[in-house]
Amino acid sequence: MSLNTIWVDADACPSVIKDILFRAAERTQMQTTLVANQAIRIPPSAYISFLRVTQGYDEADNEIVKRLQAGDLVITADIPLAADVIEKGGIALNPRGELYTTENIKDRLNMRDFMETMRASGIQTGGPAPLNNTDKQTFANQLDRLLAQR
Repeated sequence: MSLNTIWVDADACPSVIKDILFRAAERTQMQTTLVANQAIRIPPSAYISFLRVTQGYDEADNEIVKRLQAGDLVITADIPLAADVIEKGGIALNPRGELYTTENIKDRLNMRDFMETMRASGIQTGGPAPLNNTDKQTFANQLDRLLAQR
């Protein structure tokens, strides 16, 4: 695997996950680009950049997919984006440390669509649980494993 760039779907990425990514980018000298439709604060670094896209549904996702090279890592909780990343030969990791794969992405898409249908019919499904310390540690460990493979 040739991991060249980390792309971050930054609009909804938790700050604590961004901080982990910033430290990893510096430590490994890995180019890391945050993509969002609003200003995101990033530390001064030769390895960390910010790409602002226009307002609109999926603009950040579309820009990531457009620029993605096979083997690049994308940090996202957006399951359709993760599916596009996998289809294009990239690696998709969510902020809780779950690696999306060709083996699990279809199940994740089906569950997402099912929950969307439930919400559309008026059923309150609630959102995901808040990020906890175990999630942060799982993410950091999975990120380190991926970066060690490059």
